Amino acid sequence: MKLYTPSSPHTHAPISVTKVMLKVLYALLPGIAIYILLFGWGVLINILLALSAGLIAETIMLKVRKRPLFPFLTDGSAVLTAVLLALSIPPIAPWWVPVFGVVFAIIVAKHLYGGLGYNPFNPAMVGYAMLIISFPREMTSWMAPKSLTETELGFAESAGVIFQNPEALKHLDAISSATPLDYLKSQLGLDHAVAEIIQSNSIFGGIAGAGYEWVALAFLLGGVWLIYQKIIQWHIPLSVLASLFLIAGIFHLLNPEQFASPLFHLVAGATLLGAFFIATDPVTASVTPLGKIIYGAGIGLLIYIIRVWGGYPDAVAFAVLFMNMCAPAIDYYTKPKVYGQRNE
Repeated sequence: MKLYTPSSPHTHAPISVTKVMLKVLYALLPGIAIYILLFGWGVLINILLALSAGLIAETIMLKVRKRPLFPFLTDGSAVLTAVLLALSIPPIAPWWVPVFGVVFAIIVAKHLYGGLGYNPFNPAMVGYAMLIISFPREMTSWMAPKSLTETELGFAESAGVIFQNPEALKHLDAISSATPLDYLKSQLGLDHAVAEIIQSNSIFGGIAGAGYEWVALAFLLGGVWLIYQKIIQWHIPLSVLASLFLIAGIFHLLNPEQFASPLFHLVAGATLLGAFFIATDPVTASVTPLGKIIYGAGIGLLIYIIRVWGGYPDAVAFAVLFMNMCAPAIDYYTKPKVYGQRNE
């Protein structure tokens, strides 16, 4: 009699998929709290919009595929996808951006491949990639940190901007700002030196921007907690950060006027969020110990290559998706040898 093993994700501890997803969501809370504190209520509105659209899309697809709503609707996978995608979207993006993105992620990147455990690509990053390619203007209109703008939006004003209220949109120019990665890339294209760019613009109020590094460090705190809780292992996050630090350090030493410091790259953009919460997706990442290190190192290298020489300042999504494609081959060539068995 043949025995069939269910598809991933496989949990090797006495803990359910739902509990794993919940702990990942708990680990995101410090970063979400700092993000809202520094960038306003638009972050929370994005999350609520994505959650609502994601759960509706999940329900519809389960009905269409004639699957039971429970436990699939309550396993937390759709919720986590929605939250990760919402955190990748500008806080002042129009309401339809998170809605469209998460619906695409749930339907196309998840259910059309067979649902949780069968998807070869991280659904949240598929949704993000679709949005940044299809709607670059909306996806690059970021909000300036509260420390850099005199116009502070309350919950109602933030909702007005997101839902395209004409009165609220009058404040858009006052609160819009380029991210440190965007600004650095554009100014380097104008032949300005890194030191000159950082000194001449107040957006670089710290290591990687006025407030941006605190959000990143909050996600680092959550990621370390996940390792402590044994929800994720250290291999992928450490290899992502080590490879990014190494390649950024080499180029910075060779030409510090043209290439930013490795510390900047570690805490700028979605590096830490990606290393701990996105690259470690148990369904789409490598699973062998050596494979995880190769997989993570590839993500770190691709983040730097695309940031510096590619068309997108923050390249976490594209780096993860490319390595998702490579994960099966990496696992095949790094799987432990079982002696006494004939290779097929």
